Amino acid sequence: QVHLVESGGGLVQPGGSLRLSCAVSGRIISFFAMGWYRQTPGKQRELVAAITSGDSTNYADSVKGRFTISRDNAKNTVYLQMNSLKPEDTAVYYCNAVDYKTAWGQGTQVTVSS
Repeated sequence: QVHLVESGGGLVQPGGSLRLSCAVSGRIISFFAMGWYRQTPGKQRELVAAITSGDSTNYADSVKGRFTISRDNAKNTVYLQMNSLKPEDTAVYYCNAVDYKTAWGQGTQVTVSS
């Protein structure tokens, strides 16, 4: 069974930074494209960053230039470095595979507010 455990969220002021981590068990992430998603109340979950098995990356326009996705296959962990945070980045952040999704983890809350 696959488990996804997101961590690293918190309260940060606009312009600040956070680094999210997603520890994966039960699946070897090096075989899969992985993504970070976010969701706010009343809205659909959206993909904000993705990294392929070959380490190519893609970003939603709203986060391009501010967020960086990376992976450590030895630790089976995916990261999201978030810089220059804006209030509109406030959301619960989740990780999952891009194409072969498994059950979602609990997510980690990111709140950007002064």
